[in-house]
Amino acid sequence: MSLKDLPKLELHLHLEGAAPPAFIRGLAKEKSVDLTGVFKEDGSYAYRDFVHFLSVYEAATSVLKTPDDYARLVSAVLEESAAQGVVYCETFLSPDFCGGSDVGAWREYLHAMQEAADRAEARDGIILRGIVTCIRHFGPDKARASALCAAETAGDWLTGFGIAGDEGKGKPGDFAWSFDLAREAGLRLTAHAGEWGGPQSVRDALRDLGVERIGHGVRAIEDPALVDELAEAGVTLEVCPGSNVVLGVYPDWSSHPIQRLRERGVKVTVSTDDPPFFHTTMRHEYEQLERVFGWETADFLEISRNALDAAFCDGNTRERVADRLKDHPNERTSDDR
Repeated sequence: MSLKDLPKLELHLHLEGAAPPAFIRGLAKEKSVDLTGVFKEDGSYAYRDFVHFLSVYEAATSVLKTPDDYARLVSAVLEESAAQGVVYCETFLSPDFCGGSDVGAWREYLHAMQEAADRAEARDGIILRGIVTCIRHFGPDKARASALCAAETAGDWLTGFGIAGDEGKGKPGDFAWSFDLAREAGLRLTAHAGEWGGPQSVRDALRDLGVERIGHGVRAIEDPALVDELAEAGVTLEVCPGSNVVLGVYPDWSSHPIQRLRERGVKVTVSTDDPPFFHTTMRHEYEQLERVFGWETADFLEISRNALDAAFCDGNTRERVADRLKDHPNERTSDDR
């Protein structure tokens, strides 16, 4: 079966980070915004390292100024995702970028994005759900404002809360109040950890924030006891191999621990993180996993089921996505592996 035809689920996608460069350049031209230094000569995003990547990301995001801009962004991103065979996607949204964390303004942005997602679902069959993320390097106070926005708009479409940004700034415990508020509002919880902060950052996120998923989490492999704990607790990792390689967390695909984590019983999923920044797509991720680790259809369907089990959606949505996966039965049993 062609990888192109496999239904794909993505749990770790930053909305602004998924913006096609041409889309951002077009908006910048419309609004007369100077984005000098944001793009290379070939039109792709330009950055030196992870910290500089964050700066470029925020500069590119600066052209997104209205709810309609974000509606257009959702439409563009979902069109790209659907073309890659993605049938279900969860995207990270930040009220910091959408109305300055003012609840009233945030509602307008969220409404526009949800309407765009509904149109994309009707057009391409792709289902989108939103996860509010506070920005770690913006500090705990701004995180509280983001958490309030999330709590006030929690529902069937806005279903989760998390944290992203520079892992070198602050500690997970600094953001516990925000996660407690989100949890009380019924939101599901995830956190970026174990990308730059090492295995201890994963432990801290689990202990201090009470999350059920970890964004990245791959450096847990450096602590065998932690790997066992993740497997026993059923914590799902939102793994983004291409992102990890491009940013230098690992030197190449063959060094990436995704297969070792699977072999140790950890539930892993596959996502693109910020695809145009890292020159990847979901299909490219699948092709690399097939080439480097010899993954077959059954392996990809397993990670899709992991993603579905861990998805922050209601039961009806889960059933609809499950029906899409049933169209592609497992081609081999676990005894064949």
